[in-house]
Amino acid sequence: MYKSILIAVCALCAAPSTMAQVMQRDLGDYELKFANSPTRSMAQGLVQPGQANSAQGGLDVTHNTGWYVGSWTSNLEQEKPLEIDSYAGYKHPLGSGKLGYELGTLRYSRPEQSDYDSQALYGGLSVFGSRLGAAYSNQAGRSTATLFTDLGMQDDLGFDVSFKYSAYTLAAPVSLDGGGNVSGFGDWSVNLSRPWMGIDLNFSYSGSSLTGSDCSAYSGRNAYCDSAFMFKASRPFF
Repeated sequence: MYKSILIAVCALCAAPSTMAQVMQRDLGDYELKFANSPTRSMAQGLVQPGQANSAQGGLDVTHNTGWYVGSWTSNLEQEKPLEIDSYAGYKHPLGSGKLGYELGTLRYSRPEQSDYDSQALYGGLSVFGSRLGAAYSNQAGRSTATLFTDLGMQDDLGFDVSFKYSAYTLAAPVSLDGGGNVSGFGDWSVNLSRPWMGIDLNFSYSGSSLTGSDCSAYSGRNAYCDSAFMFKASRPFF
């Protein structure tokens, strides 16, 4: 079954639209950022996004040597599972700054679901404004390999384009009601985003290698197993 989903979410805030969604402060050799959308380059493509109507936010601290730590929290409502994604890493520019690399580790955790916790290792390259990255994580029952790219086309096209693909390998195959089993699957998402009059517009398409009744075995990071289109409009809280 093919799902086409259109979701429009406008978060009306007291802050005027001219205010940025990232609060940034310099404290000596450290740079602090607090934002309601991820600010860290590689971690931005790997943290778990909140649902369309959820509150989310994060704190990122960078030292001038390139070392950084941060934490991202999504699904702050009581009826949804709270997720905390914490990361640490090192980012280093090369030459004129148009090239660079990044290495780090990220931990996914849900305080109320201890079996969900997992640790990921990631690395990435920055090439003339575009980012290419990969990550690998292992948790109880499965391992996950992820490829992520952000083309950085805001200046050229007027919007950003990013893509993510994850391959999951299950330790124990999941049996299907109609017979057969699933020992692994993949999912993907393509995202287009741009700011407009103080509002962040986001259009995404996601899908997986599982369809129909096979979706009972799906446990990826997309909101839906079947192909889905989603449109979201959000306004920053600050």
